[in-house]
Amino acid sequence: MFAWLAYVTVAVVWGSTYFAIALGLESFTPYGMVASRFTAAAILALGAGRLRREPWPSLREAGHLMVVGALLLGGSNALVSYAELHVSTGLVAVMAALVPLWLAVFTMANEPLGPKGWAGIALGIAGVAVLVWPAGGMRLHPGGLAAMVAAPLIWSWGTLHGKRFVHGGGLLTNVGIQMATAAVIGLLVAPLTGGFLRGALTHKAVYAVGYLALFGSMLAFSAYIYLAKAWPPAKMGTYAYLNPVVAVLLGSLVLKEPFGLREALGMAVILAAVALVQMRPASAKA
Repeated sequence: MFAWLAYVTVAVVWGSTYFAIALGLESFTPYGMVASRFTAAAILALGAGRLRREPWPSLREAGHLMVVGALLLGGSNALVSYAELHVSTGLVAVMAALVPLWLAVFTMANEPLGPKGWAGIALGIAGVAVLVWPAGGMRLHPGGLAAMVAAPLIWSWGTLHGKRFVHGGGLLTNVGIQMATAAVIGLLVAPLTGGFLRGALTHKAVYAVGYLALFGSMLAFSAYIYLAKAWPPAKMGTYAYLNPVVAVLLGSLVLKEPFGLREALGMAVILAAVALVQMRPASAKA
């Protein structure tokens, strides 16, 4: 039950963060946003962990947590933010949907998907492409495309590293260590990559970063780390197919963006793909 709640949280909240990241980038540089977002989120997570009297991880596991934080948040997350400066959001969403594919590839020796699982992976990528592919042409940028090729690969590898090497410590404490690592990376790298701000500081950008810190990081990232321990990687990774669904629905309901046959078809294909991966025979599951 808790795993499904975590899954829904990651799918819904991270579906809204594409828009929040775009708003934050009106004022912040990618690493300026990493520094601001994860400094606030780390303080919240570590503080909550102390209030709950969670156990600390061992020194060895703390080192692995720092590796995971550097890969997922200081690396992959920053690359997604950089890509959104140069590549259309729809293409970013399509490339981010490669997460379950990489998770499946990296674990196929020990956790085979089976034919239905692989069909679901392929169908999910196709569904995301139908749903969010830019209708008015794409913004292509070599650096942005390279970032989006690397981001899901790094995210998947880091996720599996944490699943393999971290078994102790409290959830919020572990999350706090990962986010503190990313915050330090942001504070060190931002001055070398254009500073912390790329424009005038606006209320929208500040609110967006606040939302990313509280909901995108503190809530959804904690749910993701819990889910990574509870479910097989490929099954857990299907959240990446649902993020664009949520983004499109929010755009239609809140921003009155158009919603037509293509969007409905893309969502139907994505839901079918998620069902194939989630409900494949038990013999094919880990």
